[in-house]
Amino acid sequence: MHALPLAFLALVLALPAEAQVYRVYVAAEADDTVSLIRFDQNGASVEKTLSVGTIPTEVEGPHGLTVSPDGRFWYLSLAHGQPYGKVVKYATGTDHRLGEVELDLFPASMHISRATGLLYVVNFNLHGNMEPSTVSIVDPVAMTEVGRTITGVMPHGSRLSPDGLRHYSATMMTGELIEIDAVSFEVRRRLRTGDGDVKPSWVTPHPIEPLVYVANNGNDEVVEIDLDTWTIARRFSLPGAPYNLEVTPEGRLLVASLKKSGETGIVDLATGGIQARICNSRSVTHGVAVSPDGRYAFVSVEGIGAEPGSVDVIDLNELRLVAVVETGRQAGGIAFWTMSKAD
Repeated sequence: MHALPLAFLALVLALPAEAQVYRVYVAAEADDTVSLIRFDQNGASVEKTLSVGTIPTEVEGPHGLTVSPDGRFWYLSLAHGQPYGKVVKYATGTDHRLGEVELDLFPASMHISRATGLLYVVNFNLHGNMEPSTVSIVDPVAMTEVGRTITGVMPHGSRLSPDGLRHYSATMMTGELIEIDAVSFEVRRRLRTGDGDVKPSWVTPHPIEPLVYVANNGNDEVVEIDLDTWTIARRFSLPGAPYNLEVTPEGRLLVASLKKSGETGIVDLATGGIQARICNSRSVTHGVAVSPDGRYAFVSVEGIGAEPGSVDVIDLNELRLVAVVETGRQAGGIAFWTMSKAD
């Protein structure tokens, strides 16, 4: 796939956002920065960029992002440490740093439970031995670790069920979907997500039905897991190495970043068919965040080497790229913050 000229995209692809303002946070892993992106009727822009590194001699690698359910705080995993990584808490709006907690090796994706109020963080352990790693459970008020659950080798993508009672993570090197009880912190079930070296990189639940979706990055497919039977119900072929996933709020579409092909794939969940494969602005697609109204997907694109990263905005009604904004290098973790009426 060939990258589209950014000057062309900036001039002709931005469409009105129906008098709404959308804001997302995106981390630039190679620059130790987080940018606040604004998208409205005038297109996409960087509203603010914040330096998040604290060790002058080390690139700390901001990796995962999540926003609290009430929208008041955002949390960032700094994957690299000496040796351990940490999660840092910020206030939305002011972006003041409020606290931090040291966790295990390479903390990655995370999510806050609506049921327990706790923050669940997978420790990817990229630079450690090939041994089972953990999910850290953090009190986000006190910013202290209150539990740690052993899962599998290199747990990465992770999300909670809509009711907040179950935590799901995908372990890339053991090829498993793992379900944790969010109250007891105990592993309840394990399931192989495919045969061979499937490298599951992400998991996301259906917002309504008892289903979760796992990106098998190693064999170009997404699998749908029936939570009632704990079996694979369907398989969707998605060439291009699906990496991150999100389902639209009404449960109609699955949006997948295709990391190897530099595209975003969109699947109709009613039929299982691919509705679109949209070429991204650069060649390494990473993260996905869907707006609460289900209208737009915000996709982080890493860039290569010294090339800046970007956030691409995709209209999910028209199934096309409508805006692009440059960010720091290796744009990765992305989280939706707020949607409001335009000024």
